[in-house]
Amino acid sequence: MPLGRSLSMTSLNGLPQSEDEDLPVEDLLLFEVSWEVTNKVGGIYTVIQTKAKTTADEWGENYFLIGPYFEQNVKTQVELSEPPNPAVKKAMDSMKSQGCQVFFGRWLIEGSPYVLLFDIGSAAWNLDRWKGEFWEVSNIGIPFHDQEANDAVIFGSLTAWFLKELSCQFDDKPNIIAHFHEWQAGVGLILSRSKKLPVATIFTTHATLLGRYLCAASIDFYNNLDQFDIDKEAGERQIYHRYCMERASAHCAHVFTTVSQITATEAEHMLKKSPDVVTPNGLNIKKFSAMHEFQNLHSMYKSRIQEFIRGHFYGHLDFDLDKTLFFFIAGRYEFSNKGADMFLEALSRLNFLLRVHKTDVTVVVFFIMPAKTNNFNVETLKGQAVRKQLWDTAQSVKEKFGRKLYNSLLKGEIPDLNKILDRDDISIMKRAIYTTQRHTLPPVTTHNMIDDSNDPILNTIRRIGLFNNRTDRVKVILHPEFLSSTSPLLPLDYEEFVRGCHLGVFPSYYEPWGYTPAECTVMGIPSVTTNLSGFGCFMQEHVADPAAYGIYIVDRRFRSPEESCNQLTQFLYGFCQQNRRQRIIQRNRTERLSDLLDWKYLGRYYMHARHLALSRTFPVKFEMEPSAPPTTEGFRYPRPSSVPPSPSASQHSSPHHSEAEDEDDDERYDEDKEAERDRQNIKSPFSIGALPQGKKKQHGEYRN
Repeated sequence: MPLGRSLSMTSLNGLPQSEDEDLPVEDLLLFEVSWEVTNKVGGIYTVIQTKAKTTADEWGENYFLIGPYFEQNVKTQVELSEPPNPAVKKAMDSMKSQGCQVFFGRWLIEGSPYVLLFDIGSAAWNLDRWKGEFWEVSNIGIPFHDQEANDAVIFGSLTAWFLKELSCQFDDKPNIIAHFHEWQAGVGLILSRSKKLPVATIFTTHATLLGRYLCAASIDFYNNLDQFDIDKEAGERQIYHRYCMERASAHCAHVFTTVSQITATEAEHMLKKSPDVVTPNGLNIKKFSAMHEFQNLHSMYKSRIQEFIRGHFYGHLDFDLDKTLFFFIAGRYEFSNKGADMFLEALSRLNFLLRVHKTDVTVVVFFIMPAKTNNFNVETLKGQAVRKQLWDTAQSVKEKFGRKLYNSLLKGEIPDLNKILDRDDISIMKRAIYTTQRHTLPPVTTHNMIDDSNDPILNTIRRIGLFNNRTDRVKVILHPEFLSSTSPLLPLDYEEFVRGCHLGVFPSYYEPWGYTPAECTVMGIPSVTTNLSGFGCFMQEHVADPAAYGIYIVDRRFRSPEESCNQLTQFLYGFCQQNRRQRIIQRNRTERLSDLLDWKYLGRYYMHARHLALSRTFPVKFEMEPSAPPTTEGFRYPRPSSVPPSPSASQHSSPHHSEAEDEDDDERYDEDKEAERDRQNIKSPFSIGALPQGKKKQHGEYRN
């Protein structure tokens, strides 16, 4: 549904409110329900955590998050306290008096929202009764062996119980909005609607269950969306009951939303329901006071990665680190869904192109995808030890050399460089050089993999022959563990690592949104995504020439896999052809796109969903006023006037292209002018106010 609407509300005493007043949140309570509140499982945790500040700023003390209680999470993330809202406290006390453990406090994240946590274990004795009640209202049976689904029933029943206890205390106001994320929270929504609670409900699916399963099976998913026998496919994968919970939640909610247009299309076929609103995912954007601070951070963390490379490739370090580019892919180990299969094939072709054209550029590619391992690879640890030993040797020789040089200069003599290093120094240096000799190739993985003979990434590396040979211009490193600043190998946190890289590559086949390229964007790092990811579709809609801004979008929807792989290869090869200045210009442009991904901007979609839910649940009090059909005019980033960073512009058709032409291109680039024009293309965040009947408040134009 388009967002070109505003909300009209008649105040409860019968008098219309003034046009300038905001929606009276003191007359509303907002509850967001998710299994991932204070409990990191996947990407939904990031959505809720980053959105909390914007929502808390809007709703203040009337915003609450509901999630499961896990002691280890609460100890480190939650400050327990008594609820300041007497109605919430009374509802909690009522549940506690009947044997349920309920906890309340502040989640210690930005915005410090209130959290209400249910101890699933303390209520497990009700499971059979609640499963029976759920069957009576939905005809969905839950198998006893599915622990996750059973927990979802307990969690949902507790949520519906709480909302019933709370709503019973209110006569006319405040009105309650409950926003449920994913199927694990959906039971609470279904039960709330079956009990006819006076609660405006919203359901958001961040990815359909069946869609993820089908894509993981390497099925041509998007070209056969209307061909699947949904019930049969869900049944064969033994997730039919979960699928029914998800589908019922989408149909029962007053407002159904998805996180991207591509997921909206998927939901229409998988869940047989078109979403009312598309709610893109955002991030909390922290701008640096100094414009080029993020460039300085890139330089600093790049040097840290270079130190790791010096150790990992000791004895084979015959390439120039100043002409080495760092690419990476990160995320769950879903070989096909995350596009690791296509990425590896493209790297093989990129290696061929770089060798054929005898380029002096080397590409080191990191795969940051957690897998089962025994421990660190001994050869990898040895490499870092050798590097450190060489550094210590060089420092001791340098100190000795400096002392002799200093003494000679004090005497007014020019030192004899042949005598300043004695025989011992030469021996130490020779011994250090001998330690760097190795008779094996640098390892392609940093850890000992469990069952490495069946690992899809390692098997593909074996097939394409990327073994880090001296002649290879593309080097591969699989790091099957999340990054940590305490690691003895690569002591960097994920954010620091991303800032030190040159390009993130995420050619996903199934990616409802895609936080990894979004995180790259806000850090000013170019990235590759696809038109099958929500992020890629969002950028295609809002940026006229995404590649010029460092967002390369591979067409995986309307091209064959072979054509998509060739396109990805060309993107990578084009990026390798850029000079240092072009990469700096591109990073500046990429970082400017971060405004598009700020929750201060994207929060408006969630605002609209809440207002739509209120108007459908309480039509007497709230009314949506239709406005003119929205467009993206004044919101779409134009193509920059100078485009040397674009790979298409970097691949010159003329063999007589000269450096002078590059200089002319660079002179056309005026960063301040471009930045100012881009700033004008982002409308300031708006708030939908409560309006008197018959009036409309115009907002900036935008659409899903």
